[in-house]
Amino acid sequence: MTAPLNHPLPLLELDVLRTFVAIAETGSFTLAASSVFRTPSAVSMQIKKLEEMLGRPVFTRDARSVSLTNDGEMLLGYARRLLAINREAVSKFIIPDITGVVRLGSPDDYGERVLPAVLKRFAETHPAIAVDVTIDQSVNLKKRMAERQLDLIIITCCERTAPSEAEVLLTEPVVWGGARGGSAHLREPLPVSLWEEGCIWRANALEALGEIGRNYRVAYMSAHTAGQRAAILADLAVAPLPRSFISGELVALGPKDGLPELADYNLAMMVAPEASAPVRAAADHIRATLDSFKATGRF
Repeated sequence: MTAPLNHPLPLLELDVLRTFVAIAETGSFTLAASSVFRTPSAVSMQIKKLEEMLGRPVFTRDARSVSLTNDGEMLLGYARRLLAINREAVSKFIIPDITGVVRLGSPDDYGERVLPAVLKRFAETHPAIAVDVTIDQSVNLKKRMAERQLDLIIITCCERTAPSEAEVLLTEPVVWGGARGGSAHLREPLPVSLWEEGCIWRANALEALGEIGRNYRVAYMSAHTAGQRAAILADLAVAPLPRSFISGELVALGPKDGLPELADYNLAMMVAPEASAPVRAAADHIRATLDSFKATGRF
């Protein structure tokens, strides 16, 4: 559909874009309908009107699945950015000037990658709120929240271990990280760099190696991202890492390199019951940061 030159272009409705993103992320009209609190027929009607307005299909449907078309992939980036901008703009008006302290917990890897963007954004809009950050393993963060020592935590988990009260913000594949041009993955036994016990990436990696019968040895162990990267870059070992961590001199390795495929993981957020206004505001900023990441691939 081409709009007449003397007629304004139609406006995208944020409510429709929210439904569109939910379908793209769940791969299901039914699951998306539940997440946006609409009936499946209402969701289908929204997408039909969206496709009619754009004059192009945004989804390919068959009996078992729903997938994005090329135009749908393009629209998804715009939709996520528009929703993130809307959330940020509205929060400036409906969230009053508030003061207080937010006790925030995060694993080391995401404390390094996500928190700088969150804290910068939060300080600009809520300068009177102090944020007290704790860096620890996800399992320990959950314990601290249960003991009321933390108000808000970011955790990593797999689908089967995600707490029922956790809000999943990002689902991402885990891959084997190796040095560009390195040979660590060719050695026997395979030298691996791992986090401490309790890390979901560690458990998944060792289980996957066992399933293909690949011998390994723990060549390096660290709970800190910088230490993990150092071991990989020195070609001392390979390590399981989220796909988004792979850049620069790190490369993703897999079956073609003799290493097993690894499962996806979830990045989730937990907010304390009866959270204060500062805590709810911080949670919204974390959501906006992850929405922006999904739209642009950058924190």
